[in-house]
Amino acid sequence: MDRLEATRIFVAVADAGSLSAGARRLGLPLATVSRKLAALESHLDARLLARTTRRIALTEAGRRYLDAGRRVLLDMEEAERAVAGAHGVPRGRLGMSAPIVFGRLHVLPLVTDFLAEHPAVDVRLMLTDRVVDLLDEGLDMAVRIGDLPDAAMVAVRVGAVGRVVCGSPGYLAARGTPAGPDDLVGHDCIAFSSAQAVETWIFPRPGGGDAAAPVRTRLLVSTAEAAIDAAAAGLGLTRVLSYQAEAALESGRLCRVLRDYEPPPVPVSLVYPEGRLLPAKVRAFIDHAVPRLRRRFSGQPLSGQPFSDRASG
Repeated sequence: MDRLEATRIFVAVADAGSLSAGARRLGLPLATVSRKLAALESHLDARLLARTTRRIALTEAGRRYLDAGRRVLLDMEEAERAVAGAHGVPRGRLGMSAPIVFGRLHVLPLVTDFLAEHPAVDVRLMLTDRVVDLLDEGLDMAVRIGDLPDAAMVAVRVGAVGRVVCGSPGYLAARGTPAGPDDLVGHDCIAFSSAQAVETWIFPRPGGGDAAAPVRTRLLVSTAEAAIDAAAAGLGLTRVLSYQAEAALESGRLCRVLRDYEPPPVPVSLVYPEGRLLPAKVRAFIDHAVPRLRRRFSGQPLSGQPFSDRASG
């Protein structure tokens, strides 16, 4: 039995979520995939997968072997690239994740231009507002907004974005413009959260310390776009990252309020796992994206139109 091949098959099946999906991803017959997995389990004397009619689930032994198998495959790929000199030629599939709105506005234009420059590279771009585990998702890198507690990641900072409170001109004319966090008690608010209603918004006070402002959540939504659209329609005030509201602010559909109480901008970084030889495709994208994003952000809250490499060059 080729244990390396069997491990590669096992990782692909675990990532795909089923035997048939793993077989399609690998371009192998389903019977071959099933036979190789059975041989691997027999060799290890352990059951790695709990099979059902439609899905598979990892056993405890399977989860342990998956982590070890990923490391083995990554080490093997790095060794092969080092010997073959593949670090000089970007090729293969580049997997990355980014927050939904940021990815659509600022990463997708970069990916489009990058693919035009590198015909041997394919890109899988996962747009999600959750923090994904790169190894679990089989990704090479990610865009992260905020502080980065994970010491196992290498972070390349490209800028910063702020958090703003905004409302429509019509709403502010009818209900008044809050001068400070305490004034929010008389306003309707639109919360952007995927979990539960937000009861307070925290603001830094200009003289130091924080102010906790109770808010009345008239609408709770799970995406920034929905919160911004509702605020622009006059339903109330919302609090989002500056780049998320940029187009609405530029067009005049929304106005920023409580500017003196805005928290310091949070960092925007490109991250990738530490301790690996950097594949050519990852290095090429970093070289392509970092200077363009840094020109776009320059460490300040955003203004102007969504980033376009063509416009910035």
